[in-house]
Amino acid sequence: MLRSLNHLVGFALGAKGGEVGTVYSFLFEAPGWHVRYFVVDTGRWWPGRKVLIARNAVARPDWQGRVFHVNLSQEQVRNAPEIDTEKPVARQRELELHRHYGWAPYWGPVHGLAVAPEHHVEVQAQQGPGTAILVETPGESKLRSTREVTGYRIHATDGPIGHVADFIISDDDWMIRYLAVDTRNWLSGKSVLISPEWVRDIGWEDREVRVDVPKQTIEDSPPYDPSAPVNREYEMRLYDYYGRPKYWA
Repeated sequence: MLRSLNHLVGFALGAKGGEVGTVYSFLFEAPGWHVRYFVVDTGRWWPGRKVLIARNAVARPDWQGRVFHVNLSQEQVRNAPEIDTEKPVARQRELELHRHYGWAPYWGPVHGLAVAPEHHVEVQAQQGPGTAILVETPGESKLRSTREVTGYRIHATDGPIGHVADFIISDDDWMIRYLAVDTRNWLSGKSVLISPEWVRDIGWEDREVRVDVPKQTIEDSPPYDPSAPVNREYEMRLYDYYGRPKYWA
């Protein structure tokens, strides 16, 4: 099912022994568009502190009760490494976080744990049971905050047409399927959806998302109602309008 990330902000995070905070935002990969972490505001539990919880560590939520459950103790969350969630997260900080919780990383094997391989980390040698030397591939973090990117301008092939207002994810794999675009400054309040597949690049310094679609095409696209769920009928209409391959086909 497709869900708005804006609607998930404020969900409680339930650990063993009780709640530890509420969802503040999400960190996603760009490019890639996978949600990798929940940013959790610990609020009244540990004021002024935000923690990262890996998306793969979160169980299927209680949608009605607005609670995400994790198999962690309150003490584990309290003692997690400090990470500045307002800045890009370095891979070394992710390693510290995953080691603290004993999570298998999403980007490659660590300490003999096999997961989906990526190019960021490689096991160079084994030195005794369960011990590995990790080699970091240098480079900028690909993780970005949904709170940061909300408000970025959408720039069509021939000029600006709105700004990012929300992200729509599929709750089975936590892929961002759409950017919800508010065009109120151009189209008298109309909202539309843009697939990340149509994004050419993101200008982080310019706070701009550049798409390979003309302004008029976006202007005439099927309107999006933020108060209504995105269903397959709407998606088919949207993709047929743009004449683009459907991600589920």
